[in-house]
Amino acid sequence: MLPNYYTVKKEGTEEQMIRKSRFIGYVKRVETEEAAINFIQEIKKKHHDATHNCSAYIIGEHDQIQKANDDGEPSGTAGVPILEVLKKQQLKDTAVVVTRYFGGIKLGAGGLIRAYGGTTSIAIKTTGIVKRQKMQGFSVTVDYGLLGKLENVLRNSHHILEDIHYLENVEFIVFVKDNEQQSFQDWIVDLTNDQAVISVTEAKYIEIDVESTVEEELE
Repeated sequence: MLPNYYTVKKEGTEEQMIRKSRFIGYVKRVETEEAAINFIQEIKKKHHDATHNCSAYIIGEHDQIQKANDDGEPSGTAGVPILEVLKKQQLKDTAVVVTRYFGGIKLGAGGLIRAYGGTTSIAIKTTGIVKRQKMQGFSVTVDYGLLGKLENVLRNSHHILEDIHYLENVEFIVFVKDNEQQSFQDWIVDLTNDQAVISVTEAKYIEIDVESTVEEELE
């Protein structure tokens, strides 16, 4: 598992008109090439009457699978610009289809590159981006006398309080960054005067909304 990576929120779409041509961008999170191909075919079926349904996708922890398709546009003017936006924004497991209904005015190679890349960018912005951060889960169990104090500090911390189970005692399910596991446990021991039972649970990715990936650096 990567420590963290960026991808899109599930699925979204956006469109724009450029010199009378209608460009519609569709974005979807996909974790396999089969899922990407199925998504592209779905959009092609939906817009079977379109002039072009150009596409690109990038899949895998290390971007092992990268494909681009111009679908009849001049070579390198559609699929590759879409793929380049995905790479520039550091997105993984993402597929994009940009549908074009030709409006009668030719855009030229440069215009096509800008149109397909630009439509991809606005569709991604509309869909939204998340940072998937690998975090370690912890179960923290305390008696009810510590409920208010511990809930308050956890909710105001940068750790992720996922759930609270109200049983014979109170169990907090908390997710912590990999490099903070020991400091988190020490912190809980100190907060509760060593009155908490702490156990390790599952590790998983927690999704955090981000505005943009272009100016951010992966930790």
